[in-house]
Amino acid sequence: MAEIQLRVRLVSGDQLDVTFEDDGEENQVIERVVQTLANDSGALRATHGDRLIVLYSRGVATVEIAPRGAVL
Repeated sequence: MAEIQLRVRLVSGDQLDVTFEDDGEENQVIERVVQTLANDSGALRATHGDRLIVLYSRGVATVEIAPRGAVL
């Protein structure tokens, strides 16, 4: 189980840091995130603190991926 941190910048200009985890190695998990958000109808379940959130690809402008934690 790999866990990665994502800094997501939304189309509105807001940004948030979320955690995404999935089975597989880090590179496989990163590829899944990129492929999911590349689709117009992509939806990615992640956590923000103790809350589950869903990122819809149409609302995401950019994603920074940091396997060891988001750069602050």
